[in-house]
Amino acid sequence: MTTGSTLLTVRNVTKRFGGLVAVNDMTFDVQEHEVMGIIGPNGSGKTTMMNLISGALPVTSGAIDMRGHLLSQAPAHEIARLGVARTFQLVRVLSGLSVIENVMAGAVFGHRRRWGNEARFFAEALLERIGLGAHRHQPVSSLTYIDQKRLEIARAVAGEPAVLLLDEWLAGLNPTELQIGMDLVASLREEGRTVILVEHVMDAIRSLCDRCVVMNSGSKIAEGAPDEVLSDAEVIRAYLGDE
Repeated sequence: MTTGSTLLTVRNVTKRFGGLVAVNDMTFDVQEHEVMGIIGPNGSGKTTMMNLISGALPVTSGAIDMRGHLLSQAPAHEIARLGVARTFQLVRVLSGLSVIENVMAGAVFGHRRRWGNEARFFAEALLERIGLGAHRHQPVSSLTYIDQKRLEIARAVAGEPAVLLLDEWLAGLNPTELQIGMDLVASLREEGRTVILVEHVMDAIRSLCDRCVVMNSGSKIAEGAPDEVLSDAEVIRAYLGDE
């Protein structure tokens, strides 16, 4: 994917929980139309970094900027309006709404404000595109796990975000579902969307990401192309230990 200008900048961002430093002086850029992976062993601060970008958590120090808007000083709902959408490690769907109503909620409350029939037609087209068109009037409780995950992506994309955050979206899938999931993320990449991807599935990192930032104990230990960082001695040591 050909990348464009810098869309998101993270500068010297730190997040402390009392005496625990969960994210330590993180700095990186995300280019427009880029798929960037944030990888690292469990507990390295990846999800906390996603929470700081989306506004789920406030930064302790440093700055996160998107096209001149200081995200690190804005509440989560304003960040969503500015164009940051996300999925979660554990699927979060609106259980009291139907499948199509979930996607319409993304269209209404996301970056691009669609209403009424415009939101419904847009939601229907998105559901057809991801293979859930036949389920649009069903309750979300009737969906399989992979289909609930696909619905969560559709709801996030419905707001037409500038940046899509996928936090371990492929976790918990069996091999068949994993391929379906990777194909869906690949299709988002082909559309030229800007995606930040936290993932432990290295096949997905290698095939989907233009670039990776590697975290360990809250700090960045490597940055570069997937094959480059995954062969880095410090990255291997972080995942596998000194032996």
